[in-house]
Amino acid sequence: MTATKGLEGIVATTSSISSIIDGVLTYRGINIDELAEHATFEEVAYLLWYGKLPTQSELEGLRSELDAYAAIPGQVIEQIRLYPKDTNSMAALRTAVSSLALYDDAANDMSVEANLKKAIKLQAQLSTIIAAFARIREGQEPIAPKAGVSIAHNFLYMLTGEEPDEIAVKALDQALVLHADHELNASTFAARVTVATLSDIYSGVTSAIGALKGPLHGGANEAVMVMLEEIGSFENVESYINDKLNNKEKIMGFGHRVYKNGDPRAKHLQKMSRELGKLTGNMELYEMSVKIEELVTGQKGLKPNVDFYSASVYTTLKIPRDLFTPIFAISRLSGWTAHILEQYENNRLIRPRAEYTGPASQSYVPINER
Repeated sequence: MTATKGLEGIVATTSSISSIIDGVLTYRGINIDELAEHATFEEVAYLLWYGKLPTQSELEGLRSELDAYAAIPGQVIEQIRLYPKDTNSMAALRTAVSSLALYDDAANDMSVEANLKKAIKLQAQLSTIIAAFARIREGQEPIAPKAGVSIAHNFLYMLTGEEPDEIAVKALDQALVLHADHELNASTFAARVTVATLSDIYSGVTSAIGALKGPLHGGANEAVMVMLEEIGSFENVESYINDKLNNKEKIMGFGHRVYKNGDPRAKHLQKMSRELGKLTGNMELYEMSVKIEELVTGQKGLKPNVDFYSASVYTTLKIPRDLFTPIFAISRLSGWTAHILEQYENNRLIRPRAEYTGPASQSYVPINER
């Protein structure tokens, strides 16, 4: 047996949820460009879970369910109040999601109907958890979710207590569409490995959040914003990036293992970053990002991935930097749960082998002879 580092190029399972073929990303066979331009996040979630776009009545039914499940148990709110003020936002989310299982009577019901209901419930509750955590750590009271609005609208409302601008809602909704699923990425694979043991859906999502927390996965968009803050202004971009490149340091937000000719999602976020910059009258983050792209692509041939422009988008929406990855989780939950449901449907325990590289032909030595 010969190991393949990072499982690169290994086809681990079959899936009908999303595909990346010749650099084109599709959800259930629909090009991401079409979905980004025309679909709402709720439509995309339905598509991922049910395998088809919803009719108007089906979409209204899903929205009603999301409204009904959006509140989180009071016990979870009280737990969040006990978290240290400097708790990592993804650690907080991971802990809170795990605790949700304690207050769900159907947590261990493995029927198809119960698991689909839990997927919808988790989708409704994730943004409520994140907004509550963000407010509590600032000494503010959580804001109850509002009925009759989208997940994007509700999150911005619960985060700030103010009705969000229509363009801000559209921008966040489009970002959620773009991040919803991405074939067998690290967090999705982690979720499928967990539930392949026939563990519950909450365990699978908790595993996925743990994987997404890392800076080489979901944490990359936060790392991009750290870089932009370190650069400080447009005038400093060239010297900063050239120093990084000369020292062979990684520039966050560039390159992708499965896209050799550029991430198809990036152009939508770039356009969104430009539009939000114009709306707010502050184009500097967008212009800095474009200059960084010119330098990195020109010198290294690397193109921006989905994380790169999402950093300036979220910052322009006045979302705290450490909430970027939790927002990613709100979106990707739709994909995680779709994959979990698919794994349950045709399950086989995921148990790969390892190429052994340790010593051979060793013998036990009694303790008094060591």
